Amino acid sequence: MTFFVGDERHEGRTKNLSRGGLCADLSEPIPAGIDVDVGIALVFSDDAVSEELRLPARVAWCTPVDEGHQVGIAFRPVDAEQAEYLAVFLRYLDDQKAEKSPRADNVDDRFR
Repeated sequence: MTFFVGDERHEGRTKNLSRGGLCADLSEPIPAGIDVDVGIALVFSDDAVSEELRLPARVAWCTPVDEGHQVGIAFRPVDAEQAEYLAVFLRYLDDQKAEKSPRADNVDDRFR
């Protein structure tokens, strides 16, 4: 995933994504309270990468962790197309998680 802060790009990784936002590991801090764009791409098992989903967001918090930083962001309002793509990403991630440890509910049930 990539944070776009003005002309700067901050590359990172996340394993924590929801409809409301995400938590990412980055090497550099990003100040809390600023608006950013977030580019999210799925990485598949064969190292293929999905098309990037770009969403508006605000940095909620940033804290040093080990030798890097952890950043929590909240998504800002998105249009219908962005919301649908985010739902597709979440369903894919939920399906991957279910293959590793089956559950009775799905991602849509958890957010009703």
